Amino acid sequence: MSTSVTDVIERTDADAPARAEEAANDTGIQSFLVTFIIRRFNPEVDEEPRWVDYDVELYSTDRVLDALHKIKWEVDGSLTFRRSCAHGICGSDAMRINGRNRLACKTLIKDLDISQPIYVEAIKGLPLEKDLVVDMEPFFASYREVQPFLIANSKPEPGKERIQSIVDREVFDDTTKCILCAACTSSCPVFWTDGQYFGPAAIVNAHRFIFDSRDDAGDVRLDILNDKEGVWRCRTTFNCTEACPRGIEVTKAIAEVKQAVLRGRA
Repeated sequence: MSTSVTDVIERTDADAPARAEEAANDTGIQSFLVTFIIRRFNPEVDEEPRWVDYDVELYSTDRVLDALHKIKWEVDGSLTFRRSCAHGICGSDAMRINGRNRLACKTLIKDLDISQPIYVEAIKGLPLEKDLVVDMEPFFASYREVQPFLIANSKPEPGKERIQSIVDREVFDDTTKCILCAACTSSCPVFWTDGQYFGPAAIVNAHRFIFDSRDDAGDVRLDILNDKEGVWRCRTTFNCTEACPRGIEVTKAIAEVKQAVLRGRA
């Protein structure tokens, strides 16, 4: 009896899980059954969000994003979340993991207590669209309002770049690291209760240009942030600094903008 290519492919696919398990056993790497409790919401059928639990076989070196992929690909394809680069650069997979804002792609299973369920939900303070996805438009509206781009009154010499010293660059180097994940802004208690507050991320990105020696519109941004919903709404709780996956000293940056507002210049 002849064997078709299709038969070989089907047998190969069917044997794949067994081969993967055998390979894991050969390396001596131990897997664990981890319980995830995810806050689900489908606006087409749910009136309120609901918690759903999933048991996932993982390794200590896996990330929360790997677990979400496994749930979506192998258990429930309707699970909805954002992700792109999976390497902590794009910032699209910010979510609350065990009550803290983190990037799913940077949160390792080994850094969590897997003897207890791992709770995952959408970030707070922004309109919930579906499952772990929120509407980011209010966040980006505040970002755009602080004019986060270089504004210079003079042009550089033809064919030349704008020169800046190492010392001048160091002044705002920290705030250039923002990836607009909204982890800081959505960890802020003021932002949760006041939908008009600019939020930490917008202030951080204003800081990046206010203190840039090549920029000539620092006073404009300071006027914008001197508004009642600007820097003075910050209560210095340090939630934003703790939540930042890039290690930006967000609270320090906000304090520096406050001082610049009081001085009337950067």
